[in-house]
Amino acid sequence: MTVEGEGSGFREGPVPGGEAGAAGARCSIVFVADGALKMVIPRWVQLVGLPLIIVGLWIVAGAVRHVVFLFLVSALIALFLNPLVRVLGRVWIPRGLAVAIVYLSFAVAVALAGIALATVVVNQTRSASNRVDAYFTNAHGRPPQTNAERDVDRLQLWLDHHGLKRVKIRTQARNFLNNFGTKDAQKYTSKAITWAEGAAISIVSLLFSTVLIVVVSIYMLLDMPKLSRTLDRRFPPRPGSRPLLRRLEHALVAYLKGQALLSAIIGTSAGVGLWLLGITGLLPGGETYAVMFGAFVAFTELIPYLGPWLGAIPPLVYALAVHPISAIWVTLLFLFIHQVEGHVVVPNVMGSALRLHPLLVMFGLLAGGEIYGLPGIFVALPLLAVLRELWEFFAERVTLEKWDVVDPVPVEVELEPRAAPGALGSG
Repeated sequence: MTVEGEGSGFREGPVPGGEAGAAGARCSIVFVADGALKMVIPRWVQLVGLPLIIVGLWIVAGAVRHVVFLFLVSALIALFLNPLVRVLGRVWIPRGLAVAIVYLSFAVAVALAGIALATVVVNQTRSASNRVDAYFTNAHGRPPQTNAERDVDRLQLWLDHHGLKRVKIRTQARNFLNNFGTKDAQKYTSKAITWAEGAAISIVSLLFSTVLIVVVSIYMLLDMPKLSRTLDRRFPPRPGSRPLLRRLEHALVAYLKGQALLSAIIGTSAGVGLWLLGITGLLPGGETYAVMFGAFVAFTELIPYLGPWLGAIPPLVYALAVHPISAIWVTLLFLFIHQVEGHVVVPNVMGSALRLHPLLVMFGLLAGGEIYGLPGIFVALPLLAVLRELWEFFAERVTLEKWDVVDPVPVEVELEPRAAPGALGSG
């Protein structure tokens, strides 16, 4: 290994115990201007070692993909909860008890929030379901007609008066409405039963994975001080900078704050917009279900890129069931929200939280979905935030040895043999 100095001249020589002539084949240590150390990776490691390490890690990660994913999620949770545990430790609470308090408080908060949200969602969903069912089944008036049949007649009348008499939808729509409660209902019921059976198996697997994640993250939290001391001893932080674990925690907390703020802004915007459509009569009943739809939009906003479109589906279906014209206003509302989100909210909120180029964010989301589906999309952005901090931290301490380009030595080549002295005058 060789020792080099920057800022105060360049010194190179074998480290005591090293072999002469082999200095360039090992790692080097560079003393930068502020006195910190930087390790230089030699060229042969770049050419052979790094590719082998990357390929080996990729093969191992592919073989135990599920285990790697569970440990990554556990590590993210441990990094998120470690600041809370550290705060409790400052008031002379043992770390084991602090971990138990944080996890129990977190579980109680999630349970209470879930119960409150579920109560609102279930009540409003039941009311909305009754309204939709009455729209398709309850007949009234003279002659007795359901609201759905009456809207079909109105739509056909509107088409006839606007030069679209050739468009005949009344017969097909009435046949659909008549069969909706018989054959279609049975078909949808059988599909729902099949889906419920698969969902039950998935829930059992999800519960097992959740318990495993909790256990692994608890062990990580208990050993976090030891890990922090080891990392600080191996990679001491520079004066005025945070240690490695503190940087990872800060990046993760910044992402969570940005995501929570983004969900709150979009969910509130959707709820207020639907409430305004309801009180103005453009969406009958919209003011009643605005809280439910707004909460659903805020939840689906946690799913990057797909969330905004998934959140618009229930309000759009409800609008189609209540009145087809209302669906146009709901569509325009969500298109406006998505435009504001993509051009104003996301760049200002998530851009400052992640500090990553949008193309890299898109690549990470697509890669996470391709590798592990929907859970991979959830983990992609916080993992990118952590990886960014790791890259910046080690970029200050590790560098690659430059590949020196050797100038070619000019070689003189004789194309024709020289004549011997006196050969021209002979003969």
